Amino acid sequence: MGILNHAKIKELRIKNKMSQKELGKYMGISDRAVSKWESGLSNPSGQNLIKIAKIFNVPVECLFDNDILTHEEKSEGMESITELYKIGRGPSSSHTIGPEKACLFFKKRNADADCFKVTLFGSLAKTGKGHGTDTVIKKTFYPVECSVEFDFASADIPHPNTMDMIAFKSGKQIDKMRALSVGGGSISFENRDFQPPERVYALSKFDDICNYCKNKNIKIWEYALENENDGFMEYMLKIWDAMKASIKNGLADSGVLPGGLSVQKKAKILFNSQHIDETAQTRENRMVCAYAFAVGEQNASGETIVTAPTCGAAGVVPAVLFYEQQNNNYSDEQIVKSLITAGIIGNLIKTNGSISGAECGCQAEIGSACAMAAAALGELFGLGIEKIEYASEIAIEHHLGLTCDPICGLVQIPCIERNAVAAMRAINAVSLASFLWDTRKISLDKVILTMKETGRDMHKSYKETSEAGLSKLDL
Repeated sequence: MGILNHAKIKELRIKNKMSQKELGKYMGISDRAVSKWESGLSNPSGQNLIKIAKIFNVPVECLFDNDILTHEEKSEGMESITELYKIGRGPSSSHTIGPEKACLFFKKRNADADCFKVTLFGSLAKTGKGHGTDTVIKKTFYPVECSVEFDFASADIPHPNTMDMIAFKSGKQIDKMRALSVGGGSISFENRDFQPPERVYALSKFDDICNYCKNKNIKIWEYALENENDGFMEYMLKIWDAMKASIKNGLADSGVLPGGLSVQKKAKILFNSQHIDETAQTRENRMVCAYAFAVGEQNASGETIVTAPTCGAAGVVPAVLFYEQQNNNYSDEQIVKSLITAGIIGNLIKTNGSISGAECGCQAEIGSACAMAAAALGELFGLGIEKIEYASEIAIEHHLGLTCDPICGLVQIPCIERNAVAAMRAINAVSLASFLWDTRKISLDKVILTMKETGRDMHKSYKETSEAGLSKLDL
């Protein structure tokens, strides 16, 4: 992790207007011990480091001199785009698709178990009922009995979306695993029994990919084809078909969304609300928003959608691409190429930043989706790689700090409207980038790192826990 920065402890204490005695009281130690830590005469234990990080609401990594602090984060390549675009049921990639995948793995690993127990921590616990996490888990383990517990108190967890799974046979524990739902339906395990997805891309920075594409005179989607496995194009055509289906099903749907908020489904209303004197610009706005609402409402209803990059942000990318196909007759093949370009951008964010609302707030979901949609449109319009980068950078930059505060933990308010707003913002970002690309000062790589740091600094109450912000409103 790096070398402990003793001065950082003092810096954080002073920043929070706390004396050594007060910090010691919170820690259950003497002020003399705190003084030794700050002067470098002794080091806090691992447990005390975790306590310090919690008190000052910072990641443990912030207390070390390491890559995070020097903006030199490195990664070893990127996973396949097929790990980003997944077809599944909503309402949350982190709270339904991810836990389902973890449970399926654990169930197969313990095929002879006669009982299971799952404990949910962090955001999985706090918004698990609203997202139906417990229901998905029980259905996944069925017909074997499974109990689900919600641990709201434990804070010493490696990720906001943490869950423990225990298998029993004849009343005795036979296996236990801790799973992390890290966003976009992806999972990891604390032990090493689970084989993570292969990293098929050697490059993991946009600057490197840009230089590679320029040297070979190829487009971003062509670079992806060089790295993906056989059958990739067929997979992406299925992804686009699933996106179109979610829009069409949403436009045909009506009624009230489940969950108790009595939110009326609006996609069909938007789609059919044409005025006689409607301008082209107004129609574009209405149709794009209708398509985004359609997917968002399908997701909130637990129907099938595509993570792009998550369930909660699944409406942004398909909304802008479906509108362009309907309005300008782009072929499915052209759309898929733009989806692949968007996938590279999403992969960069997933690898170097985050696509998890529980980890970095809604900026990681809606902001990432907006950047992906902007890149897709740039590709569809035939823009150069610098313009595509600028459009994506604008999209993320203007979502920095966006909180994730769903009312009652349901992916409805403000989530569905945010999909529509982000879809329109993606269109605007491409328009701006096409005119001003040669004036930009910030790279996409730097904005992705900034988004990650912003998420780390954001108070945990504003990261998919329904404890602050809009989620506190009385309806």
